[in-house]
Amino acid sequence: MPFPFALAHVEVLTGDRDGTVLPDQTVVVAGNGTISRMGPSAELTPGDGHRVIDLPGHYVLPGLINAHAHLFANGRPLPKLMMNKVLEPAIVAFMHGPAGRRLLARRTRHNVRTQLNSGVTTIRSLGDGRYEVVAEASAIERGDRVGPRLIPSGPLLAVKGGHGAPLIALVGDTPDQARANARANLDRGAKAIKIAATAGVTDATRIGGAGTPEMSEAAMTAVCAEAHAAGVLVAAHAQSAEGVVAALRAGVDTIEHGAAMTPEIIDLFGDNPRSLRGWSALVPTFQAALPLIRLDRSDTGVTEVVRANAEAVVEEMLQGVSQALANDIEVGMGTDSALTFVPHYNTWRELDFATRFGGLSPARALHAATVANARILGVEHVTGAVAPGLAADLVVTRRNPLEGFRALVDPELVIARGTLLERPSVERFAEVDALLDTI
Repeated sequence: MPFPFALAHVEVLTGDRDGTVLPDQTVVVAGNGTISRMGPSAELTPGDGHRVIDLPGHYVLPGLINAHAHLFANGRPLPKLMMNKVLEPAIVAFMHGPAGRRLLARRTRHNVRTQLNSGVTTIRSLGDGRYEVVAEASAIERGDRVGPRLIPSGPLLAVKGGHGAPLIALVGDTPDQARANARANLDRGAKAIKIAATAGVTDATRIGGAGTPEMSEAAMTAVCAEAHAAGVLVAAHAQSAEGVVAALRAGVDTIEHGAAMTPEIIDLFGDNPRSLRGWSALVPTFQAALPLIRLDRSDTGVTEVVRANAEAVVEEMLQGVSQALANDIEVGMGTDSALTFVPHYNTWRELDFATRFGGLSPARALHAATVANARILGVEHVTGAVAPGLAADLVVTRRNPLEGFRALVDPELVIARGTLLERPSVERFAEVDALLDTI
């Protein structure tokens, strides 16, 4: 349970685009889990009943927000049998049966805790086995266990044979079927909806297949109308200009991954009349494909078809990110965690890749993972910044993350809605990290 405390003599990273650091601050957290006061330490006294944690030389930043996560696997390379199309019906039957659902629930709980201990205090899941993340979100909200804020999607919505189908998707080809699937997720408690607008990389069967349009614009429009009527944002997996523009015309609120932009795409990001708020945002996922093209296939285990598709998708995504930055389109951050070579503790690496490959400055990358993501997900009045009145979702590090995101590898403290996690730790995969460190 939260208790009143204060972080004294800390350097506060605001998460703005300029990389502002407020020196020698005291951040006071109330017993209700919100930040009650903040100011220069010389001018602010926490008050009676507060535990004072003196942290000179340490840095406090907003809790990280992962806007694109999966929680069904741990990020190690998948066993080859999972990619076997002959075995797919048996695998699907098991994962959707009682034993599989219990397995997914355990994995979800473990992976959520891993992200929290690495500094992620808000997670939007975008493609679940079924409704295990909805259940985990409910358990956290009830106070059964400490956890991050979860925004679960349930299964993504795909066409027959499309991206994510059938393992993590509800399938429907017509507008009526797509709308019914969106309603099914909303009725089960989903707080986000995800569409597979195009084919993807990992399930591509031919070179050039990733990015092929799948769900029709009419079907996506029906999904957006259903979700928006419930006040729920819609994300679209889209990896080609054709897929992106159709999804934006349909009214999706976030484009996941992205592609090179046409003038129409740029205009629709800024002014999207069918979206819930009148604008849309881009959430690139650098970790999802970069390892597949930067590491040897003997290490990744992917086919030449997957690798070739990954190369094409990365090139398109990098062009899209560059155009988004040039046109002041809101850019967020998502890791695509659970995919091959994307462990749940490596959110810091997404920020590192964003700066080294995506053209974002360190300040802009941190902004994407905090202030921008909060706005993109519609939770900016609740979290995303270090400010009085917002939830005490915070990370404390010994070094300045803006001088190197490895400072986030071992946070000193993680605070989730005022609950203090001291010396948080995670299970790491040394063999995976050693390979990723070569990129």
